[in-house]
Amino acid sequence: MWTSFLIAMQFLTVVPVKLQDEFTDQDVGRSLLFYPLVGLLIGIVLSLLAWSLNNQPVMVAASLLLVVWVAMTGALHLDGLADSADAWLGGIGNKAKTLNIMKDPAAGPIAVSAIVSVLLLKFVMLTVLLSQQNWVALIWSVVLARTALPLLFLTTDYVRPQGLGSLLKHHQSASDTRKMLLIIAVIGLFSIGLLALLFTLVVFLLLRYLMERRLNGFTGDTAGAMVELLETALLIFFVLF
Repeated sequence: MWTSFLIAMQFLTVVPVKLQDEFTDQDVGRSLLFYPLVGLLIGIVLSLLAWSLNNQPVMVAASLLLVVWVAMTGALHLDGLADSADAWLGGIGNKAKTLNIMKDPAAGPIAVSAIVSVLLLKFVMLTVLLSQQNWVALIWSVVLARTALPLLFLTTDYVRPQGLGSLLKHHQSASDTRKMLLIIAVIGLFSIGLLALLFTLVVFLLLRYLMERRLNGFTGDTAGAMVELLETALLIFFVLF
């Protein structure tokens, strides 16, 4: 289990971790179970940073917090958002074209616009949450966005035959994933309430529907885009409601 946790940390963050020289495919599959925990650790670090900047102007604190947020994840999910945005509009109505565009490392104006829009929305929402010292909302936005990843793997086909996503999908433990999701749901119910959980589920189902409609499944890029969009949507939700 420790190896699976380290795999999750290595994949979702830039934190230097030392893995064993050998680990099994099952260890990789089990790493999905630790995605919410990695999200929790990221959220706690961000909250501690926000607390330490409490005496600074809120826009300064929000700017620094957002930079650290992006840096901690190595912009992994932003990269997926950029590739997905380019592919979604560039490959309208064509699955093969959409998948091919995602492989192109170049970022077009659509990708840049998507990244700027998401970061701008996050920045504005962070200024509000920091002014309210609402650390709980910040933490849960990160946790739930990463909880959606194992749920996506559990319920949706991975469209590329090769790669890490295929390995994760093939060796995921369905029963353990369901137990983990139930635990997160129960804790979330008492922490942030039913409405927040239902909102998360609705956004997840909408994004999953878009992936199924265009690709008949998902890719690593669309999974990363989902994390970014879920984080942003949840920040907006916590500010508005």
